[in-house]
Amino acid sequence: MKILITGGAGFIGSHLAEYLLDQNHEVIVVDNLSTGSIENIAHLTEYDNFEFYEGSILNYKLMLRLVTSCECIYHLAAAVGVKYVVEHPLDSLIVNVRGTEIVLDLANVFRKKVFLASSSEVYGKNGTRPFQENDDRILGSIAVSRWGYSCSKAFDEFLAAAYYKSSKLDVVIGRLFNVCGPKQKGIYGMVIPRFIQQALNNQPITVYGEGTQIRSFTYITDAITAIEKLMSDSQAKGEVFNIGSPESISIMELAEKIKELCQSDSEIITVPYEEVYEGDFEDMLYRLPDISKLKAVTGFNPEVSLEEMLKKITKEYTE
Repeated sequence: MKILITGGAGFIGSHLAEYLLDQNHEVIVVDNLSTGSIENIAHLTEYDNFEFYEGSILNYKLMLRLVTSCECIYHLAAAVGVKYVVEHPLDSLIVNVRGTEIVLDLANVFRKKVFLASSSEVYGKNGTRPFQENDDRILGSIAVSRWGYSCSKAFDEFLAAAYYKSSKLDVVIGRLFNVCGPKQKGIYGMVIPRFIQQALNNQPITVYGEGTQIRSFTYITDAITAIEKLMSDSQAKGEVFNIGSPESISIMELAEKIKELCQSDSEIITVPYEEVYEGDFEDMLYRLPDISKLKAVTGFNPEVSLEEMLKKITKEYTE
Protein backbone atom coordinates (compact mmCIF):
# COMPACT_ATOMS: atom_id res chain seq x y z
CA MET A 1 0.00 0.00 0.00
CA LYS A 2 1.17 3.53 -0.73
CA ILE A 3 0.77 5.72 2.36
CA LEU A 4 1.09 9.48 2.87
CA ILE A 5 2.22 10.78 6.27
CA THR A 6 1.87 14.51 6.82
CA GLY A 7 4.31 15.74 9.45
CA GLY A 8 6.30 12.57 8.86
CA ALA A 9 9.65 14.08 9.86
CA GLY A 10 8.37 14.76 13.36
CA PHE A 11 8.80 12.52 16.37
CA ILE A 12 5.68 10.37 15.97
CA GLY A 13 5.61 10.60 12.17
CA SER A 14 9.17 9.37 11.70
CA HIS A 15 8.62 6.37 13.95
CA LEU A 16 5.37 5.60 12.13
CA ALA A 17 7.09 5.90 8.75
CA GLU A 18 9.79 3.43 9.79
CA TYR A 19 7.20 0.99 11.09
CA LEU A 20 5.20 1.12 7.86
CA LEU A 21 8.32 0.75 5.72
CA ASP A 22 9.25 -2.35 7.71
CA GLN A 23 5.78 -3.68 6.87
CA ASN A 24 6.72 -3.32 3.17
CA HIS A 25 4.44 -0.38 2.48
CA GLU A 26 5.45 2.52 0.24
CA VAL A 27 5.68 5.67 2.33
CA ILE A 28 5.53 9.31 1.28
CA VAL A 29 6.41 11.91 3.90
CA VAL A 30 5.64 15.62 3.63
CA ASP A 31 6.95 18.00 6.27
CA ASN A 32 7.93 21.68 6.34
CA LEU A 33 10.54 20.93 9.04
CA SER A 34 9.24 23.66 11.37
CA THR A 35 9.33 21.22 14.27
CA GLY A 36 10.28 18.05 12.40
CA SER A 37 13.86 17.22 11.51
CA ILE A 38 15.79 15.70 8.63
CA GLU A 39 17.76 13.82 11.27
CA ASN A 40 14.61 11.92 12.21
CA ILE A 41 14.18 10.48 8.73
CA ALA A 42 17.75 10.41 7.36
CA HIS A 43 18.03 6.65 7.87
CA LEU A 44 14.76 6.09 5.98
CA THR A 45 16.36 7.14 2.69
CA GLU A 46 17.94 3.70 2.65
CA TYR A 47 14.51 2.26 1.82
CA ASP A 48 13.68 2.08 -1.89
CA ASN A 49 9.99 2.60 -1.11
CA PHE A 50 10.43 5.91 0.76
CA GLU A 51 9.90 9.44 -0.59
CA PHE A 52 10.29 12.76 1.20
CA TYR A 53 8.90 16.14 0.18
CA GLU A 54 9.91 19.25 2.07
CA GLY A 55 6.83 21.41 1.94
CA SER A 56 3.74 22.62 3.74
CA ILE A 57 0.32 21.01 3.92
CA LEU A 58 -0.93 24.53 3.14
CA ASN A 59 0.51 24.10 -0.38
CA TYR A 60 -2.63 22.93 -2.18
CA LYS A 61 -0.91 21.95 -5.41
CA LEU A 62 1.64 19.83 -3.59
CA MET A 63 -1.01 18.17 -1.46
CA LEU A 64 -3.17 17.50 -4.52
CA ARG A 65 -0.28 15.64 -6.13
CA LEU A 66 0.56 13.66 -3.02
CA VAL A 67 -3.01 12.73 -2.07
CA THR A 68 -3.84 11.51 -5.55
CA SER A 69 -0.76 9.29 -5.54
CA CYS A 70 -1.46 7.53 -2.22
CA GLU A 71 -4.02 5.05 -0.94
CA CYS A 72 -4.43 6.33 2.62
CA ILE A 73 -3.30 9.26 4.77
CA TYR A 74 -1.96 9.58 8.29
CA HIS A 75 -2.48 13.25 9.08
CA LEU A 76 -0.01 14.15 11.83
CA ALA A 77 1.14 17.57 10.64
CA ALA A 78 0.31 20.16 13.30
CA ALA A 79 1.82 22.59 15.73
CA VAL A 80 3.33 20.53 18.55
CA GLY A 81 4.39 21.19 22.12
CA VAL A 82 2.96 23.68 24.60
CA LYS A 83 5.94 26.00 24.33
CA TYR A 84 5.78 26.17 20.51
CA VAL A 85 2.01 26.72 20.52
CA VAL A 86 2.21 29.57 23.04
CA GLU A 87 5.07 31.25 21.18
CA HIS A 88 3.57 30.78 17.67
CA PRO A 89 -0.21 31.16 18.15
CA LEU A 90 -1.05 32.33 14.59
CA ASP A 91 1.06 29.71 12.81
CA SER A 92 -0.40 27.03 15.08
CA LEU A 93 -3.99 27.95 14.29
CA ILE A 94 -3.44 28.29 10.53
CA VAL A 95 -1.64 24.96 10.19
CA ASN A 96 -4.07 23.09 12.42
CA VAL A 97 -7.22 24.51 10.84
CA ARG A 98 -6.47 25.40 7.22
CA GLY A 99 -4.02 22.54 6.77
CA THR A 100 -6.52 19.98 8.02
CA GLU A 101 -9.22 21.49 5.80
CA ILE A 102 -7.00 20.90 2.77
CA VAL A 103 -6.11 17.34 3.76
CA LEU A 104 -9.70 16.30 4.50
CA ASP A 105 -11.11 18.04 1.43
CA LEU A 106 -8.68 16.25 -0.89
CA ALA A 107 -9.16 12.95 0.93
CA ASN A 108 -12.90 13.30 0.44
CA VAL A 109 -12.65 14.16 -3.26
CA PHE A 110 -10.36 11.22 -3.99
CA ARG A 111 -11.85 8.87 -1.36
CA LYS A 112 -8.72 8.22 0.67
CA LYS A 113 -8.84 6.72 4.16
CA VAL A 114 -7.55 9.10 6.87
CA PHE A 115 -6.19 8.83 10.37
CA LEU A 116 -6.50 12.24 12.06
CA ALA A 117 -4.11 12.81 14.96
CA SER A 118 -5.84 14.92 17.60
CA SER A 119 -4.75 15.77 21.13
CA SER A 120 -5.68 15.37 24.76
CA GLU A 121 -5.61 19.19 24.79
CA VAL A 122 -9.19 19.17 23.48
CA TYR A 123 -10.44 18.34 26.99
CA GLY A 124 -9.11 21.63 28.31
CA LYS A 125 -9.55 22.24 32.05
CA ASN A 126 -12.09 19.49 32.61
CA GLY A 127 -11.31 18.06 36.06
CA THR A 128 -12.84 14.67 35.32
CA ARG A 129 -10.45 11.76 35.52
CA PRO A 130 -9.93 9.74 33.53
CA PHE A 131 -11.21 11.48 30.38
CA GLN A 132 -13.81 9.69 28.27
CA GLU A 133 -14.25 10.60 24.62
CA ASN A 134 -17.72 12.08 25.14
CA ASP A 135 -16.80 14.22 28.17
CA ASP A 136 -17.53 17.95 28.09
CA ARG A 137 -14.76 20.33 27.09
CA ILE A 138 -13.96 23.10 29.58
CA LEU A 139 -11.76 25.93 28.32
CA GLY A 140 -10.47 29.24 29.60
CA SER A 141 -10.67 32.72 28.13
CA ILE A 142 -9.86 33.43 24.47
CA ALA A 143 -7.20 35.79 25.84
CA VAL A 144 -5.17 32.69 26.82
CA SER A 145 -3.49 31.43 23.65
CA ARG A 146 -3.18 27.84 24.85
CA TRP A 147 -6.93 27.33 24.52
CA GLY A 148 -6.73 28.39 20.87
CA TYR A 149 -4.74 25.22 20.20
CA SER A 150 -7.39 23.16 21.96
CA CYS A 151 -10.10 24.79 19.85
CA SER A 152 -8.17 24.21 16.62
CA LYS A 153 -7.80 20.49 17.32
CA ALA A 154 -11.47 20.26 18.28
CA PHE A 155 -12.37 21.99 15.01
CA ASP A 156 -10.31 19.38 13.16
CA GLU A 157 -12.34 16.66 14.87
CA PHE A 158 -15.65 18.37 14.07
CA LEU A 159 -14.61 18.71 10.45
CA ALA A 160 -13.57 15.06 10.17
CA ALA A 161 -16.82 13.94 11.81
CA ALA A 162 -18.82 16.12 9.40
CA TYR A 163 -17.08 14.58 6.38
CA TYR A 164 -17.89 11.14 7.74
CA LYS A 165 -21.54 11.96 8.38
CA SER A 166 -22.10 13.91 5.17
CA SER A 167 -19.90 12.04 2.70
CA LYS A 168 -19.04 8.77 4.44
CA LEU A 169 -15.35 9.63 4.32
CA ASP A 170 -13.42 6.78 5.92
CA VAL A 171 -11.77 8.66 8.79
CA VAL A 172 -10.79 7.76 12.34
CA ILE A 173 -9.68 10.22 15.04
CA GLY A 174 -7.10 9.49 17.72
CA ARG A 175 -6.59 11.78 20.72
CA LEU A 176 -2.97 11.26 21.68
CA PHE A 177 -1.84 11.54 25.31
CA ASN A 178 1.83 12.53 25.86
CA VAL A 179 3.53 10.17 23.43
CA CYS A 180 7.23 9.81 24.21
CA GLY A 181 10.27 7.81 23.14
CA PRO A 182 13.61 7.99 21.29
CA LYS A 183 14.26 11.04 19.09
CA GLN A 184 11.86 13.27 21.02
CA LYS A 185 13.26 16.70 21.85
CA GLY A 186 12.56 18.75 24.95
CA ILE A 187 12.81 22.15 23.28
CA TYR A 188 9.07 22.39 22.56
CA GLY A 189 7.99 21.66 26.13
CA MET A 190 8.14 17.83 26.20
CA VAL A 191 8.86 17.08 29.82
CA ILE A 192 10.52 13.63 29.83
CA PRO A 193 13.44 14.39 27.48
CA ARG A 194 13.94 17.76 29.21
CA PHE A 195 14.12 16.18 32.67
CA ILE A 196 16.44 13.40 31.50
CA GLN A 197 18.86 15.78 29.83
CA GLN A 198 18.94 18.02 32.89
CA ALA A 199 19.48 15.05 35.20
CA LEU A 200 22.27 13.55 33.12
CA ASN A 201 24.05 16.92 32.99
CA ASN A 202 23.56 17.45 36.73
CA GLN A 203 21.67 20.64 35.97
CA PRO A 204 18.63 21.75 37.99
CA ILE A 205 15.56 19.71 37.03
CA THR A 206 13.00 22.44 36.37
CA VAL A 207 9.43 21.59 37.31
CA TYR A 208 6.97 24.15 35.96
CA GLY A 209 4.30 25.21 38.42
CA GLU A 210 4.08 23.31 41.70
CA GLY A 211 4.57 19.85 40.18
CA THR A 212 1.19 18.58 41.36
CA GLN A 213 -0.08 18.18 37.79
CA ILE A 214 -1.10 14.57 37.11
CA ARG A 215 -0.13 13.13 33.72
CA SER A 216 0.15 9.84 31.87
CA PHE A 217 2.72 8.96 29.23
CA THR A 218 2.47 6.69 26.20
CA TYR A 219 5.47 4.96 24.67
CA ILE A 220 5.81 5.48 20.94
CA THR A 221 5.51 1.78 20.03
CA ASP A 222 2.24 1.54 21.94
CA ALA A 223 0.90 4.64 20.19
CA ILE A 224 1.77 3.22 16.76
CA THR A 225 0.18 -0.12 17.64
CA ALA A 226 -3.03 1.64 18.63
CA ILE A 227 -3.07 3.77 15.48
CA GLU A 228 -2.57 0.73 13.25
CA LYS A 229 -5.28 -1.25 15.01
CA LEU A 230 -7.72 1.64 14.50
CA MET A 231 -6.84 2.01 10.84
CA SER A 232 -7.46 -1.67 10.19
CA ASP A 233 -10.76 -1.96 12.09
CA SER A 234 -13.97 -1.03 10.28
CA GLN A 235 -15.74 -0.37 13.60
CA ALA A 236 -13.46 2.65 14.13
CA LYS A 237 -14.79 4.62 11.15
CA GLY A 238 -16.05 8.06 12.09
CA GLU A 239 -15.18 7.57 15.76
CA VAL A 240 -12.92 9.31 18.27
CA PHE A 241 -10.56 7.31 20.48
CA ASN A 242 -8.24 8.17 23.34
CA ILE A 243 -4.75 6.77 22.70
CA GLY A 244 -2.69 6.61 25.85
CA SER A 245 -1.88 4.80 29.06
CA PRO A 246 -3.97 4.80 32.24
CA GLU A 247 -0.81 4.78 34.39
CA SER A 248 -0.48 8.18 36.09
CA ILE A 249 2.16 10.18 37.93
CA SER A 250 2.60 13.75 39.19
CA ILE A 251 5.22 15.88 37.48
CA MET A 252 7.15 16.24 40.76
CA GLU A 253 7.17 12.46 41.20
CA LEU A 254 8.34 12.13 37.60
CA ALA A 255 11.27 14.47 38.28
CA GLU A 256 12.21 12.47 41.37
CA LYS A 257 11.99 9.18 39.49
CA ILE A 258 14.18 10.44 36.64
CA LYS A 259 16.74 11.89 39.07
CA GLU A 260 17.02 8.50 40.78
CA LEU A 261 17.16 6.59 37.50
CA CYS A 262 19.96 8.81 36.18
CA GLN A 263 21.82 8.69 39.52
CA SER A 264 21.94 12.46 39.28
CA ASP A 265 23.05 15.09 41.73
CA SER A 266 20.61 17.59 40.21
CA GLU A 267 18.49 19.77 42.42
CA ILE A 268 14.77 19.68 41.66
CA ILE A 269 13.38 23.22 41.56
CA THR A 270 9.97 24.67 40.78
CA VAL A 271 9.65 27.47 38.25
CA PRO A 272 6.54 29.70 38.04
CA TYR A 273 4.68 29.40 34.75
CA GLU A 274 5.04 33.11 34.06
CA GLU A 275 8.83 32.71 33.92
CA VAL A 276 8.50 30.12 31.14
CA TYR A 277 5.40 31.11 29.22
CA GLU A 278 3.36 34.25 28.76
CA GLY A 279 1.86 35.82 31.86
CA ASP A 280 -1.68 34.52 31.27
CA PHE A 281 -0.67 30.89 30.80
CA GLU A 282 -3.02 28.29 32.29
CA ASP A 283 -2.39 24.60 32.84
CA MET A 284 -4.63 21.64 33.58
CA LEU A 285 -4.25 19.65 36.81
CA TYR A 286 -5.33 16.26 35.45
CA ARG A 287 -4.84 14.69 32.04
CA LEU A 288 -5.52 10.96 32.09
CA PRO A 289 -7.21 8.87 29.39
CA ASP A 290 -9.94 6.31 29.73
CA ILE A 291 -8.98 3.81 26.99
CA SER A 292 -11.89 1.40 27.49
CA LYS A 293 -13.40 2.36 24.12
CA LEU A 294 -10.10 1.70 22.33
CA LYS A 295 -9.78 -1.64 24.12
CA ALA A 296 -13.34 -2.65 23.30
CA VAL A 297 -12.96 -1.99 19.57
CA THR A 298 -9.36 -3.09 18.94
CA GLY A 299 -8.27 -5.13 21.97
CA PHE A 300 -5.40 -2.68 22.49
CA ASN A 301 -3.58 -2.62 25.80
CA PRO A 302 -0.36 -0.63 26.36
CA GLU A 303 2.67 -2.87 26.85
CA VAL A 304 5.38 -0.44 27.98
CA SER A 305 5.17 0.78 31.58
CA LEU A 306 6.34 4.22 32.65
CA GLU A 307 9.35 2.69 34.42
CA GLU A 308 10.34 0.79 31.30
CA MET A 309 9.90 3.75 28.94
CA LEU A 310 12.04 5.99 31.15
CA LYS A 311 14.81 3.39 31.07
CA LYS A 312 14.55 3.09 27.28
CA ILE A 313 14.69 6.85 26.73
CA THR A 314 17.52 7.36 29.21
CA LYS A 315 19.52 4.63 27.47
CA GLU A 316 19.30 6.64 24.23
CA TYR A 317 21.07 9.58 25.87
CA THR A 318 23.75 7.52 27.57
CA GLU A 319 24.88 5.32 24.67
